[in-house]
This record gives sequence, C-alpha cells and structure tokens, in this order.
Amino acid sequence: MKFTDGFWLMRDGVQASYATEVRDVRTDVGRFTAYAAVKRVERRGDTLNSPLLTTECFSPAEGVIGVRTTHLAGARRPGPDFALTGADTSVGEVRRDGDVVELASGPLTVRLDTGRPWTLSFRDTEGREVASAGRKGTAFFTTGDGAHHMAGQLTLGVGEQVYGLGERFTPFVKNGQVVDMWQADGGTSSDQAYKNVPFSLHVSPAGAYGVFVDHPGRVSYEIGSESVGQMQFSVEDQTLAYYVVAGPTPKDVLRRYTALTGRPALPPAWSFGLWLTTSFTTQYDEETVTSFVDGMAERDIPLSVFHFDCFWMREYQWSDFTWDPDVFPDPEGMLARLKARGLRISVWINPYIAQKSALFDEAAASGYLVKKPDGGIWQWDLWQAGMGLVDFTNPDACAWFQAKLKVLLDQGVDCFKTDFGERIPTDVVWHDGSDPERMHNYYTHLYNQVVFELLEKERAIGEAVLFARSATAGGQQFPVHWGGDCWSSFGAMAESLRGGLSLSLSGFGFWSHDIGGFEGTPDPAVFKRWLAFGLLSSHSRLHGSSSYRVPWEFGDEAVDVARKFTKLKHRLMPYLYGVAAEAHAAGVPLMRPMLLEFPDDPTARTLDRQYMLGPDLLVAPVFSDHGDVEFYVPEGTWTHLLTGERVQGPAWRRETHGFDSLPLYVRPGAVLPWGADEQRPDGDWTDGLTLLVAPDAHDVTVTVPDHHGRQAAAYRVTRDASSAAVTVSTPDGTPAPAITEL
Repeated sequence: MKFTDGFWLMRDGVQASYATEVRDVRTDVGRFTAYAAVKRVERRGDTLNSPLLTTECFSPAEGVIGVRTTHLAGARRPGPDFALTGADTSVGEVRRDGDVVELASGPLTVRLDTGRPWTLSFRDTEGREVASAGRKGTAFFTTGDGAHHMAGQLTLGVGEQVYGLGERFTPFVKNGQVVDMWQADGGTSSDQAYKNVPFSLHVSPAGAYGVFVDHPGRVSYEIGSESVGQMQFSVEDQTLAYYVVAGPTPKDVLRRYTALTGRPALPPAWSFGLWLTTSFTTQYDEETVTSFVDGMAERDIPLSVFHFDCFWMREYQWSDFTWDPDVFPDPEGMLARLKARGLRISVWINPYIAQKSALFDEAAASGYLVKKPDGGIWQWDLWQAGMGLVDFTNPDACAWFQAKLKVLLDQGVDCFKTDFGERIPTDVVWHDGSDPERMHNYYTHLYNQVVFELLEKERAIGEAVLFARSATAGGQQFPVHWGGDCWSSFGAMAESLRGGLSLSLSGFGFWSHDIGGFEGTPDPAVFKRWLAFGLLSSHSRLHGSSSYRVPWEFGDEAVDVARKFTKLKHRLMPYLYGVAAEAHAAGVPLMRPMLLEFPDDPTARTLDRQYMLGPDLLVAPVFSDHGDVEFYVPEGTWTHLLTGERVQGPAWRRETHGFDSLPLYVRPGAVLPWGADEQRPDGDWTDGLTLLVAPDAHDVTVTVPDHHGRQAAAYRVTRDASSAAVTVSTPDGTPAPAITEL
C-alpha cells in the first residue's frame, strides 16, 4: 500500500508517524527492547500527547533476527499465527557498549545506536551492512477511513534483486512491483496468486538474505515501487513482526527459513512417475478410465498414478465423498482392478460442502461449517450451489472431515488432490474466534494439514502426498503443490515456470503443473513441448479442463515424446530422489532457479526460462513450435545428456530442437547416477546402476538413496591425473556400477 505522494508529500488523508529517536532501551537475555519517540524530544513537554513505538529485537534461530514493533499493545489478538517449528528464544547474544546495543545471532547482528537518529542496521560477520530500517523504516500510518497500518522499510542496495513472495506469475525479479498477500483463484495470467508467502529472498553482489513478515493476513509490499530504494511491507494492525534471515548464499537463506517454518515432507518415490487424469468436465466412466490405462500400456508409456477429477462425485453434491453410482457402480472393484495393474489412485476433493450433499445437514447440525455473525451458516452459489465451508478451526470438524476421507482410503485411494482453499470469506465467525482477515490466507494451511496428517496416519510417514493448489508460509511441509489453472499456450507454459521458480525461492521443495495447460485444448506443438518440460519437473501430471490429455489425442509423435521423457525420468530417479531427500532435509528445492546454484554469476540472477533440476542438470524448456531456444550456460564444459554434445560456458546459446529433445545439460564435474529401470520410478535403483561421468569430474562421491531417502549406496569416482582413466570404488557387498564417460 502506498502512503506517500512522491518524496515530499503524503497522500490525502494519510498521517505518518516514524520512529525518530530512542528514548530508552532495556536488555534481557537474548533480546533487547527499544522505545522510540515519533518526533525529536527537545523538552519534557514533547513527551506528552505523542505516540511511543515499542520495538523488540530477538532471535528465534541461529542466523535469524526478529523485529516486532507495536504501537498500541492492548489490541485483541485472536490469531491465527504462523507456527514457527524451529523457534528457540535463547539463541541471541546481547552486547551493549555506550550508546550502541547489538543483538548477535550466528552470522547476523542487528545494531542500534541510541545516540543517533533511529536506525536498525543488520550486519554480517565482517560488519558490512546487509540491510537497514532507517529514518522511515519503522512506522505506523493512519488513513482517512480510520484504518491503522504498521509498516517496515528495508533498504534495497545497489544491484539488489528481490525474489519469492509465493507462486507469482508476474516478472520473476520483483523489483518495481506492488505485491499483496491475498489468496485468490485467479489463474496464472494475472498478479493474483493461489500461494501467497510473505517471504522474500534478496540477492546482490554482496550476498543474500531473506525477509519473512510474520503476519498471515494481508501484507502489502512496495518493492522499490513507492520509494525506489526501499522495500516496504505494511499490515493493517497495531503490531508488525518480521525476521531477517542470514545468508551468505541463497541456499543458506532457504535452509534457515525452512528450519524456522517447516521443511517439506519427503514424497513417496512412486509419486515422481507420470500422473494421468480424467480431466475436469469431460465425459468419463470406468470404461473411459480403462481405455486410458490400456492405451498407455499398449503404447509403452509407463503410468504411475491415475487421478479421478471432480465428477467422480455426483453433480451438485461436491463434496460428499461418494462415488457417482451411475458412472462408477463398483468403485471398490474398479480401484482393485487399477491397483492390480500397479497404479496408485488419486481423487479430487475440496473443503466445500454443497447444500444438496447429505453431508451439509450433518455438518450444519454439528456446527462444522463456518458461520455468519448472525449465527447462520455462511453460504453462496459460486462453485457449488448453496455450499458451506468446513471450519477447520474446530477440532471435531477436522476429525469428521478425516473420517469421510478415511472411507476412501479404505476403498483403495492413495492420495488426494486438495483443490481450492483460496476464496475464503471475511464476513464470518470462526469456531475458535480467529480473525477473519488473518484466516483468509491461513485457511489453506489448516485444510492441507488435516488431509496430510490423515495420509501419514493411514499410509505411514513417507507415503503421504497431496496435489495441492493453495498454500501460505509453512505449507511447504505438505507437498506436492501444482501451478493451478493456466491456458494451453506457450505463453502460459512460460508463466507457469515463472510461478514455480518463485515458489521454489519461497521455501517449497516440490512443484508441478498441468502438462499441456488446463483451459482450452493445446496445439500439438504446445503439448509436445510441455511434455518434455513436465517430465523434467519435480512431479508430472497430464490434466486438462474440457478436453482429454492422453498423448494419442495429439498425434503419434506426442506418444513418442511422452514415452521417451517418462522413461528418461525413471532412469534419473536415483539422482532425483537424492535431490528430493535434500529438499526434505535442508529445504533446498528440487527445481532450482539458476541463481541458487550460481549466485556469483550476475547473468544467472534474472533467468526465468530455464532452471537446474537438482544441482547437476540444466533444463531449458522450448517455448516455440519451430524449436528455437535461447538459454545461458555458466562457466565450464557442459555435456548434453541425450546427445553427448559439449558446450563451453559462460555463454548464451541458441539451439534448435525437435520435439523429442531440449537443452538438457550435465554440469561440469558432475557424476550422475543413472538407473536401469525405465518402467517405474520406484524400482531398485542400485540394480544395473550406471554412473555418468562428466568432464572435469576428478574426485566425486555419489550417493544413491533408498525409498526412504536414506543412503543405500555410496561410490567414489576418481580420475587418474596422468592417464585420465576413471575408476570407481564401491562399498562392501554393493555391486559395482557401470561407468560411462559423457
């Protein structure tokens, strides 16, 4: 939200109060509290009839410093609040020397000089300033409509670029943008977002740091868009809390941030295979489903998961969690037949209960639906006729919802597509008294948590996986998330990738998208190019709206492309699942913007049409039917995984690729574990293993995980300096892998 009218003036009706000078500082173990007047105090009378801002500085985790500023402390605080899983109040160390008070936490220190105008200065271990909240950096504003906004401003250094803030489809670098944290079902072609995460990653020539605004409601960002040298964030509240997260590298920032807000669970290995759906509003029954599964098998396209979208339930009755008997008269038998073919089963759900559903009266009578202030049930006709909203702040409603889903699990369902969760009303009353404005964004967290915890309970930890659309901070704990409703075009394919890369820099380890696009029917060229991109993503799903996405609908070549890249992904699983285990353990995503792996390369910082799949594979999707693609390779000798062609970086490349190819390069010095099983993603990865050795690989240890993400085997690959011969040492009892030099 903008408060100023240029540099000198305020907007009509806006009054500003900035922390100006320190009147008192109190220190305690691991924290200090500063009291700031909002004007210069020259005489005793200046202390009257004027606000005092209270700013607490503390450290919830090593390398993280929290700042909480309050104007009026007596405001009611009903919640909800983000759950900080890694918080520890005893981390920081307070030092005071004359006018200067400091709080140090690992490599980060916040410094306040009480003898000078108000400035919170965040510094690294060498004393260099990372960011600062200066003369307008700690403030509150009142507006003509009576609203009260708390605001923070942090300096943007020269060359500093800002990323993240959730899954955003606007330009990848957020400088110059206005961004509001407010969940919306807006598709992928606007500034609205399904996944709003008030965390920004900052990268500059001096290093990297992060900023997490600890407010689940609407947070309004002005990223060099009001004051061009500042990032401002504001909330309509009496208190504003934020955390500065130390680097020095972008990966370090993500590790610290996800340690604080929660690391992604490790999805099961089978979930990395190809998912096929019925699509949304198409006509389907068991015969249709069987024809799809048969068609994939006949064409030798390995399939791992079959998904039933909305119309597995009866029309006007979503959600009642009951199979439509006219279309699926024998659901248990059908699921058993599908599972006998080695398939896992996913079904679509959402947290809305239509009035025609038998569950509506049941939930209403028990108080499980969100209510209006007058005590009636909140309802509308948008999406489902007369639908109500399950109140996940009510523990009994959570248990009731889980019991309905458990019936499906007992029938043979393996996982759920947790759709929606964005259109949450604010003119309502929640069971636990939550603030409706704060609950609007946070609702999705409770929704996905309820479903994920049921899956972990019924299927075991490590076997739970969702296909979720909405999320906020901390939602990365419940993977996988997909990019929502995009058009079937090359432009939408590119905007989907931008959104996924932004989400990955917001702490989310796993991400997917609808191959071919959701709305409309893709041109065969779009579908084939999207297949290669989709099968070189974290998770891979064929899904559409009003048309099917089985490959043969798009021609014989599409079948060949689907087959080739599905089998390629299966052979990459020893590598990909190791990267997945890293995402789970350290919070570093599987699909990585180039800047994560090459933070010191200035060219890498703006790249949003390519990415690293793990640390060692560069992927540049082709966004054209003719196959021309422009991309960048960092320093070193890169080797194309499919052709063996070598290119020298740093350099921009222009290549032309057929539909069965794209730029897919192995990093210099890498050793890639390459599986033998093309038919499934969850086979024995050590059986028939090959190690692909890139140029410049001299002494590399390669690990292959088991299906729990633990180390199954480790190999040391060395290259003789004189003969250039490559040898591999293996642990006792482990078959020696084959060696292939790229």
